[in-house]
Amino acid sequence: MIKQPAYLKKGDKIAIVCPAKKLPGSIAPAIAILESWGLEVIIGKTVTAEHHQFAGDDAMRAADLQGFLDDPEIKAIIAGRGGYGTIRIIDELDFTRFNAQPKWIVGFSDITILLSHTLAVLNTQSIHGQMPYTFASATPESLSSLRNALFGEPNEYTYIPSFPGRPGVTEGILIGGNLTLLVTLQGSVSAIDYTDKILFIEDVGEHEYSIDRMMRTLKRAGKLANLKGLIVGAFNEIAGEPIPFGLSPEQVIWEIVKEYDYPVCFNFPVGHIDDNRAMVIGSRVRLEVFDVNTKIHTFKTPCLF
Repeated sequence: MIKQPAYLKKGDKIAIVCPAKKLPGSIAPAIAILESWGLEVIIGKTVTAEHHQFAGDDAMRAADLQGFLDDPEIKAIIAGRGGYGTIRIIDELDFTRFNAQPKWIVGFSDITILLSHTLAVLNTQSIHGQMPYTFASATPESLSSLRNALFGEPNEYTYIPSFPGRPGVTEGILIGGNLTLLVTLQGSVSAIDYTDKILFIEDVGEHEYSIDRMMRTLKRAGKLANLKGLIVGAFNEIAGEPIPFGLSPEQVIWEIVKEYDYPVCFNFPVGHIDDNRAMVIGSRVRLEVFDVNTKIHTFKTPCLF
């Protein structure tokens, strides 16, 4: 059984830490939003720390996160931002106390390392969603979806994609995150089992050839053939090349998965975008892909493999 951390309630303590890159400035407005939800926000040392491009050196970042993993009063840990650096500390963390009393871990981008590890090793749900660094530009809908996920309110997303997918209806366990990090984790203990799962992917600043290479790596590793569904989020800020690759990110991905028969949707509101909707990794979801729109519903009940 996949473990579901206790939903938050007003008065709960949550922590903000930076397991990777340093914050470029104040996140006071984000803290104010979290406090308006009735939460007591505890600030980790790494939120103001600097060590080259990191939020403190590896030892400091690991210790800061470890303290909140172990603290029974902290009910959720939100990464201040992503960047790069979580993979440098993941093997230094001790999840013994966390495993005995799971809590929500929230973030996206580089934080995919923690989200994937939490499910793969500890069989525990986590939340892929907005972080304090991105709160300032976040849509109200994305922030509301994060609050719903944390407080146990179901999220249902319906949108009209601009690139056609493969129609169908499916249910399954939701996995996913940043494509680069998902590929990076292959072969490690932190890699999630893809079999019979609904996978969502997103990325930013990658060339089309890089997306092609990563998707083909997952395909060759047998990760794409036995999915129940594929949700393709934002692939934005694509760097131009002197000689064009010839395919858009959506076309690249479709070319690789078109031989399968599960539902596929594109342009889903998740990723390095303002409208980055919360996705509960390890939760059971229903995906409905139609010719005119796509809907995903997160079930509130715990789930079984």
